[in-house]
Amino acid sequence: MSKKNKQDQNGFVFSTDPGFKFDYEETVQETLVPAQQVLRVKLETKHRAGKAVSVITGFIGTDEDMQDLAKKLKNFCGTGGSAKDGEIIIQGDQREKILNWLLKNGYTKSKRVG
Repeated sequence: MSKKNKQDQNGFVFSTDPGFKFDYEETVQETLVPAQQVLRVKLETKHRAGKAVSVITGFIGTDEDMQDLAKKLKNFCGTGGSAKDGEIIIQGDQREKILNWLLKNGYTKSKRVG
């Protein structure tokens, strides 16, 4: 599908009305406390040229808080990574280190998946 006809999250492809605009509601998402976060740590190699990365999913909160958590995890593991699209990506197979750090810092509902 080309960029021109790419679907948005509501399933709309295009509109014939030249003045049509989506009305997005501004929702302020609060970050849950670490004890309530249900994080999943898994290993992925798909779409990454065969390189392994550790992916943390399930974070509920603001983008700034997710970026902060990603920075702390990257510093602890001593590797690079990123935080986007609701996922924190850490380079390499760092699942055990990440899980230990999360449990030590109050993320008690964290689990290793796969």
